[in-house]
Amino acid sequence: METIKIKYLSNKIEKLRYIDGKSDWIDLRAAERVELKAGEFKLIPLGIAMQLPKGYEAHIVPRSSTFKNYGIIQTNHCGIVDESYCGNNDQWFMPAYALRDTVIEVNDRICQFRIFEHQPALNFVETDDLGNEDRGGHGSTGKQ
Repeated sequence: METIKIKYLSNKIEKLRYIDGKSDWIDLRAAERVELKAGEFKLIPLGIAMQLPKGYEAHIVPRSSTFKNYGIIQTNHCGIVDESYCGNNDQWFMPAYALRDTVIEVNDRICQFRIFEHQPALNFVETDDLGNEDRGGHGSTGKQ
């Protein structure tokens, strides 16, 4: 089991924890109250800084209910935090764009993260023939 140092930059949010038996993603919470009008953008502070183990990165994505509940989308679709972003004030954020007027309260769960090992080193070899049958393009597996 890896050990990760975490610094809470807000005492108003719940501590990180797994939701037992439901997922290995961990919810992140808004560290301040945010009001957004439709069409506005804001970096929503998540109230934490972390020192990830060497060779690991965190992927931050919205929760499945984030758009339904708050009308926001994450502008970069998946935020990547690598192990070099580990200073005392390297706070994690969710870059949010509002599609409707919304209010996010302190401690609301708005996104989630998971930690992955870095991709291994790859060697690309150019070829004129991959030696496989074509699948047929986008949607080739059908609707059902």
